Amino acid sequence: MQTVVIDSLEKLMGDGEPRPASLIGGLHASGFLGERLSLQIAVRLDDGAGATPTDAPSGGTAGIELELVGDLASATTLSAVRRVPVSAPAPENADEHYLVTEPGEYPDVLEPVTGTTVDLTPGRWESLWIDVLVEDAELAGVHELTVRLRPDSDDSNNGGTEHTLRLQIHPHQLPPLEIVNTHWFHADSLSSYYDVEVFSERHWELIEAFLRSAREMDVNSVLTPTWTPPLDTAEGHKRPTVQLVGISEESGQYRFDFTELDRWLRICREVGMVSIEVAHLFTQWGARFTPAIQVRTADGIEDRFGWHVAATDPEYRRLMVALIPALREHLAATWEGRVLWHISDEPSVQGLEDYRAAKEQVSDLLEGADVVDALSSLEFAEQGVMDIPIVATDHVEPFLDAGRNPWVYYCVAQDREVANRFISLPSVRNRVLGRQLFVHHAPGFLHWGYNFWWAQFALKPIDPFTETCAGGGFYGGASYAVYPGPDGTPGYPCGTACSRRGWPTTGR
Repeated sequence: MQTVVIDSLEKLMGDGEPRPASLIGGLHASGFLGERLSLQIAVRLDDGAGATPTDAPSGGTAGIELELVGDLASATTLSAVRRVPVSAPAPENADEHYLVTEPGEYPDVLEPVTGTTVDLTPGRWESLWIDVLVEDAELAGVHELTVRLRPDSDDSNNGGTEHTLRLQIHPHQLPPLEIVNTHWFHADSLSSYYDVEVFSERHWELIEAFLRSAREMDVNSVLTPTWTPPLDTAEGHKRPTVQLVGISEESGQYRFDFTELDRWLRICREVGMVSIEVAHLFTQWGARFTPAIQVRTADGIEDRFGWHVAATDPEYRRLMVALIPALREHLAATWEGRVLWHISDEPSVQGLEDYRAAKEQVSDLLEGADVVDALSSLEFAEQGVMDIPIVATDHVEPFLDAGRNPWVYYCVAQDREVANRFISLPSVRNRVLGRQLFVHHAPGFLHWGYNFWWAQFALKPIDPFTETCAGGGFYGGASYAVYPGPDGTPGYPCGTACSRRGWPTTGR
């Protein structure tokens, strides 16, 4: 058995020798109270030694025994870094910094180690993920944490090998994140993956667990399905209905029930969210149609709005005239945090007039509200169509040159020479985003896929453990930052910059 301590930003993609972690001031890592410190131990077992037949590439697995020693042992959790299939790791014109560009199985899932042994695949480098989270001020200072490893087939009693990690905990707590950090939360992914009825008690349990998960990775704003968000959905296609606001029509008058919304807000408040985003008022990529909104009538539930209704339809304006003031009044009375509104996601410059027409449907109703949208054209801001733009990171330079400091976002298209969280990219390519946000005084960051467990355009649900590329439409790692844990049970540890709940990803 060979072992090497490596940095949390390293990814063991192939058979190359792992790079040992560098010590800074004699320390492997340092951080503040409540800040997660992460390292890895790369392990390579002799091929075939003590193997149990499986479907693993080498034909079997072998176990190693683990032991933690030191006064931080109780604050430490271990995970095995597992590989997932990646059919689309990189664009054809990938820049030189991608770790891999060919399809394969690459590390991403952190599988919690729940006992004293873990199975690994002999014949290749794998890694164990170490998380240390100290919240007790009495434990501030420099500590040594010893990790002992021994093949469980080793009867020589030689103790295997061990690594002693030197960690420093500073006696201070970091202040709350000041910028808006939103990774869009998809409630329908939870109901579809776990096969539960929308807004059943089980669905609410899952919503709370994964909202708490998002908050623990410092997400502080949550996309709220006041009606089913019209996002990443093929034209004419419909995603499962997740509509928190009950809408009915009686004698030609719209009436609203905010009971389910209030439950959502209560959970957001309890887990520590400070901002919510009302679902988009018009469809993505052009704002030409209305979102899928159901209305209860005397004859039952009617799919009154959606792809079959134009954005400028007078009936939709009639609904908005009733709904937006009522919703704003209710949120002002029941939600103490910030409220963000969206018109349409990612309109192009060619769709400027459609976006303008859609916005005119509701602009008088949103006077004084914070309206933000992801886009890439400075022309929207220069013409006053958008007050708070969220700009793609590879299109932000003209905004900065014009003296603006906009929110930024990245999605699948930001695939060359900019930060992103694809599995095939080095983790430093993700970590650098924090410094860029700080240097340019960005007031917010948006990512569209906290848990988008769907094929591209939401044409079918996927198993994120076996399909990491949204049916081939996205690069692996682009569409979700957390895996669904077994039975929806929260409480698993995580890697750098990702959720502590669910089955999280490594450094993404």
